[in-house]
Amino acid sequence: MTQLRSDNRKGFTGLEAAIVLIAIVVVAAMFFYVVLGAGFNPQKRSDNGIKSAEQAGTIQMIGNVYGLATVPSSGINEIRFSIRLVPGAPSMNLTTMKIVFSTPATSPVMLSQGTTASTSVFTTRLNGAGDSVNSIDPDQQIEIDFFIANVPAGTGMNFDLRPPLGALSFNRTAPGTIASTNVL
Repeated sequence: MTQLRSDNRKGFTGLEAAIVLIAIVVVAAMFFYVVLGAGFNPQKRSDNGIKSAEQAGTIQMIGNVYGLATVPSSGINEIRFSIRLVPGAPSMNLTTMKIVFSTPATSPVMLSQGTTASTSVFTTRLNGAGDSVNSIDPDQQIEIDFFIANVPAGTGMNFDLRPPLGALSFNRTAPGTIASTNVL
């Protein structure tokens, strides 16, 4: 007679099945946490990027910066350029904006908005014509004009526009030979 062999293998018990089920749920939960976290972080980063762009400035320069010279041999004595609002920026009051101008050889000069250009006042005119304006609206172009102490040929110039929110800074250099009108 043949003897029946007993097999010691047993199926999952209820406890073992519960442990495996819990492990699968934990792994799936961690996977979804990572996937969802990766999906939301770029959104947060892009929101932060938008906020820093808003803080970086609400104005941008349009076109060239011009250095004008009443007496070219004495140097540039007037600056003229145009600005506009960045897309999506609200209207802005120009009377609160300041401009800081300096060269390596001079101390910074802070200019305020006014109606007559001088070495301490800048003027703002809509599209470069007409009377002085006190605000800038979306899709408007404002020309800024101010006088400076004579800047000789080849001298670097620093400009820092400080509107109510953010700033716009740029540098230009006077050309080697100064004419009545110079693109900086």
